[in-house]
Amino acid sequence: MRIAVVHKDRCHPRKCGTECIIYCPRVRTGDETVVIGEEGKAVISEELCVGCGICVKKCPFEALDIVSLPEELENPAHRYSQNGFALYGLPIPVEGKVTGILGPNGIGKSTAVKILSGQLKPNLGLFEREIDWEEILKKYAGTELFDYLQTISQKKLKVAVKPQYIDYIPRVFSGSPRDLLKSTDERGVLSSYIGALNIAPILDHEISTLSGGELQRVAIAACLAREADFYFLDEITPFLDIYQRMAAANLIRELALRRPIVIVEHDLAILDMLADTVHVAYGKPAVFGVITQPKGVRIGINQYLEGYLPEENVRFRDHPVLFDKRAHAGGTERLTLFEFPPMTKRFDHFTLEVSGGSIKAGEVLGVLGANGIGKSTFAGLLAGVLEPDGGPIETTVRVSYKPQYVKAPGSDTVEFYLRSCTTTFDTSLYQHDIIEPLTLRPLLQAPLDTLSGGELQRVAIAACLSRPADLFILDEPSAHLDVEQRVKITRMFRHHVDGREAAILVIDHDIYLVDMISERILVFDGEPGVHGQAIGPFDMREGMNRFLSRLGITFRRDKTGRPRINKPESYLDREQRANGEYYYYTDREAAE
Repeated sequence: MRIAVVHKDRCHPRKCGTECIIYCPRVRTGDETVVIGEEGKAVISEELCVGCGICVKKCPFEALDIVSLPEELENPAHRYSQNGFALYGLPIPVEGKVTGILGPNGIGKSTAVKILSGQLKPNLGLFEREIDWEEILKKYAGTELFDYLQTISQKKLKVAVKPQYIDYIPRVFSGSPRDLLKSTDERGVLSSYIGALNIAPILDHEISTLSGGELQRVAIAACLAREADFYFLDEITPFLDIYQRMAAANLIRELALRRPIVIVEHDLAILDMLADTVHVAYGKPAVFGVITQPKGVRIGINQYLEGYLPEENVRFRDHPVLFDKRAHAGGTERLTLFEFPPMTKRFDHFTLEVSGGSIKAGEVLGVLGANGIGKSTFAGLLAGVLEPDGGPIETTVRVSYKPQYVKAPGSDTVEFYLRSCTTTFDTSLYQHDIIEPLTLRPLLQAPLDTLSGGELQRVAIAACLSRPADLFILDEPSAHLDVEQRVKITRMFRHHVDGREAAILVIDHDIYLVDMISERILVFDGEPGVHGQAIGPFDMREGMNRFLSRLGITFRRDKTGRPRINKPESYLDREQRANGEYYYYTDREAAE
């Protein structure tokens, strides 16, 4: 079984020498294995292709992919078009449970959600003709999905969906959150959801003026308040702080007792706590995706991190994702790069107080705290975007800043934009340190205003690290990135400043990411939207204990070294609370 995929946004026959045609061995013998189609893009015949891979290597724009698959994957659940993306397998919603889908971006998770929510009719790979439901149901006869798909075909299934990219909501709805939520409150639970998600202060704001975190909470409440047979939530954590993530997770768990829920999520801590089972999604992004049978949440996450699925005997990654303790060892002597003074910044309804501290050369400093507590204000003060009361900070340190909310800076190509940020774009070191870890090579010729949220985030990270600076400040770099991309940027950040007279300050709500990346922690405390106070920096153990004690959760490591949230009131949870050790890094581990 072989599939050939042409990425039409990268295929530019007018700009190349049609190497895919010239070098194809089958074309040279007279077959029309590769031709230029009516749309002016390459078209590959999968029946004639021998899978030599020459065209893939010769294409100057990396627009082709040819993959050989096992015969067991002969019939996809859905394929978009000839030489288009193919999805194999579908998740199975289960009554009274939360089903998670875990996998990289571009692997078909959102496509699976669209099929199960009735937005997309599966075509069984037969894209060249209209397929009827009778044929689809015959394919799934005798499977756990048969009854579910039959209900969809009869249009008897009512589904509530929270979309992945919530920034599209203001484009289709105008008015206030109160108007939107009233129209969706079919279960009479709106008042409790407003309180749990702290939406009351923004109920009468214009929805187009809401921040990403505010819009995310409104979208979650709107989805969960509907009366539906099944609920699908595509990424609930972007732009939410850990308090809001826990609140949303609790609401989802409550609803799951009476209705099946499917969730796509990249925050492993929340997925681990929230899901009962997970489907692992693997494959090649934008080429093909395979969704496995359900697994226990602990086993499924660990197998995904390992990159090997024993039941399927499939290795989909050549290296495991490891959670090391390097950053937590402490005791590293570093020179002070920058000392930020005690300062205050007052707004009409909010005040931030900073006690002062230092940032060390060569370190990655993590920042944790609730939304609306002043973290982004602090970043703006250090970056010179904002001035503290009493005048600007006097420093010779050069700062490069990636803001929390990323927008396309124009319609130029990614390559043109990055070249404007650095003079070393063509060096092998830049390609190795920036382009490859962020997987930006396939995007270089894409216009900035056509990128998805995750793609734009990676470009913004690359731009920030490309500028000549001593201090790099990145506000929520993990938003819309999948698990593997998050692990890559942790290694990338540490490598970027290791042994240099430079430092990175990372503000993020993904505790796993902050845990893996940081040597020290700056903790923000106070009352969100009213008063914030920056405390620290602390070493990892003291800082995380301060933060987690306020959050009311405890962490442990499992046998793989992966951090896990203890179940509330479990034996380990009670033991760690009694010892005042909310953070899993204990004296016993230090001795080991």
